Amino acid sequence: MIMSIDLEFSRFANSYNRYNIIQSKVAKEVVSLIKYKPIDILDLGCGSGAIYKEIRYDVNSFIGVDFSKDMLNLHPTSNNVTTLHFDFESKEFFEYIKGYKFDYIVSSSAMQWSKDIDKLFFNISKLNFKDFIFAIFTSNTFKTLHKTANISSPIYDLETILKSARKYFNFNYDIKNYTLEFKNNIEIFRYIKRSGISGNMKK
Repeated sequence: MIMSIDLEFSRFANSYNRYNIIQSKVAKEVVSLIKYKPIDILDLGCGSGAIYKEIRYDVNSFIGVDFSKDMLNLHPTSNNVTTLHFDFESKEFFEYIKGYKFDYIVSSSAMQWSKDIDKLFFNISKLNFKDFIFAIFTSNTFKTLHKTANISSPIYDLETILKSARKYFNFNYDIKNYTLEFKNNIEIFRYIKRSGISGNMKK
């Protein structure tokens, strides 16, 4: 069968926090790069709250959006936290959010699954915000596994991401490399499955 990304994340939501080693590191890096202490934040693809958990000061409003209800159920709750069950690429989401003002829009380890990243960047650029930080995995993710299995990556390469982003934003970027070591291919596949990041896959 074909398993969609949202079902894959939902299926492994409860084990996600035990396996999302790299995603946690990326979220910590994202928060460390925020230039000041924004009090109104939008988190696209918030998942179980990796970004929010790294913020060490009081915010006025934190809005997290994700298409997995199971992941949202794991997100920290507070009077200043709102979680929204939307596909952050959808027309419905952008209609809902367009009247809001944000100090920062952040996204960590989520945008690589976009069905149309150029359109996503365009829609984000029309929102009312001061600054942004996006951390996006590229097609080099799991490159050893892809090479071993003789398959191509399902996510965007760096050039495609940068080409689209430069149409709508002025920004600087860094490339970060993270390494995980596994004893064998079975452990690699287990990690990918249990971290919920296998995306569309045939079974």
